[in-house]
Amino acid sequence: MHISKFYKLGRNQSQLDFVDVKLDTDIPIFLDPTAIKSLQSPWGNELSSLLQSFFETVLSYIKNGKHSVAQALLASLSERNEFHLGYSRGKSQGHAFGAKSAESVWGALFKSNASLTGLLEDLEDTCLLIEGVGPDMISDAVSNILRGPLIKYTQDMCVYYDIPMSSGVVSGPIWNPVEGAWENSFVTLPVAGKFGKIIFVPKLLVRQKLSYRVDEYYRHFLLPEMQRSELKAHTPLVEVLKDGSERVTKKALMEKYGKDKLAVVNMTLKHPHALEDYRVAKRDKSPLPLSHEDIAEIEGGDKPDWNSLKSELKAILPGNEGAGDYEKVIEKIFSAIFYPSLANPKKQHNIHNGRKRIDITYTNEAKNGFFYWIGLHYPSSLIFVECKNYGKEVGNPEVDQLSGRFSPSRGTVGILTCRTVEDKVRLSARCKDTANDSRGYIIALDDNDVFALVDEREKEIGALDYSLLRSKFMDLIG
Repeated sequence: MHISKFYKLGRNQSQLDFVDVKLDTDIPIFLDPTAIKSLQSPWGNELSSLLQSFFETVLSYIKNGKHSVAQALLASLSERNEFHLGYSRGKSQGHAFGAKSAESVWGALFKSNASLTGLLEDLEDTCLLIEGVGPDMISDAVSNILRGPLIKYTQDMCVYYDIPMSSGVVSGPIWNPVEGAWENSFVTLPVAGKFGKIIFVPKLLVRQKLSYRVDEYYRHFLLPEMQRSELKAHTPLVEVLKDGSERVTKKALMEKYGKDKLAVVNMTLKHPHALEDYRVAKRDKSPLPLSHEDIAEIEGGDKPDWNSLKSELKAILPGNEGAGDYEKVIEKIFSAIFYPSLANPKKQHNIHNGRKRIDITYTNEAKNGFFYWIGLHYPSSLIFVECKNYGKEVGNPEVDQLSGRFSPSRGTVGILTCRTVEDKVRLSARCKDTANDSRGYIIALDDNDVFALVDEREKEIGALDYSLLRSKFMDLIG
């Protein structure tokens, strides 16, 4: 029973911003700290700051001998089933830094030179350097530390998708970075009958496996550093080959120094550049978000039905009566084809104290492709969409309406959709005038353009170049 089926949303995973989890079990995907830190939006910065705050607080208590406080903080990370991510089979149960494991995790942190020497900087470092900490525990810990903003995200998504919520629901521990402590409160959340409360997780932030992996770090970063060190020192591990060249094998290093996490810590202390190089590599090349097709395969769900989306759009008659349905279908299509570049849609977004409204607003989280390029050259932290269910020509008022929503802080790029355009040359000239007057950049799309975007996405899974959008944008600035 997926969330979408339980609440009869009439959408599949490709048309939802959050992970459409199964309510009676978990799906084997994880919240990845590296993915979170790759976000450049204010919300991404908030999430990263919370993770850093919690981990620094725990390490500070351990270093200052306040071990019972550190254990209590770790114990509050016990998994609470409402996220439905992880390896559980059957009912959600998780493998977090919970009450049972808090003491052992604290002990590993306390005894490890990694925590006492400053080697540990981030929560994900524990996956590399602390015995007993695995990817599923990191993911559960991240979910719990970010509970506060994820509750707010859930509330926003419930409003957006018309999902009913219940008031007076126990929040669970919420991390307060100012006080350096956990707090509890009563909040408004969806409660799915016998399945209990649910906290949604953005699909943009989940991965099939965590970016940080101890085997990868050890074999491809730490061992090569150790090899260079042994060769430079001409240790007994150095072998001379027939051609006179020298080598040190990774097998010989593992046999001498070991390959468990204790060995990794000890060798990292001697070769700290290896860990820094690994961190830099992960920052520079964070793992890509899971595609719609990836998630469908993992959880046995439906892949995007592009023909169905096109049929929905074709079925709506132009005019005021169908305006709401038209806006809803455009959002479904855009959310599906522009993911993961655009995320966190908001409809009828108010600006200027409610005096102006924007039909749909997306956050630009692109890491490559067209929207990433746009973000490098033009203010576009938000992308605005105005939907006009017109069967006639779109004129200056509609163009001016969208341009009036732009600002340097919000963004200066938008998409104007309409059903048909009788004179495309004239509409293009209007959009060019807006750009030339420094009033923003408007890409106008009719139904045929939208269908072309859908076809492009269907043929090129994972491609984010959106050649039609790029062509129209280059025409604006050409």
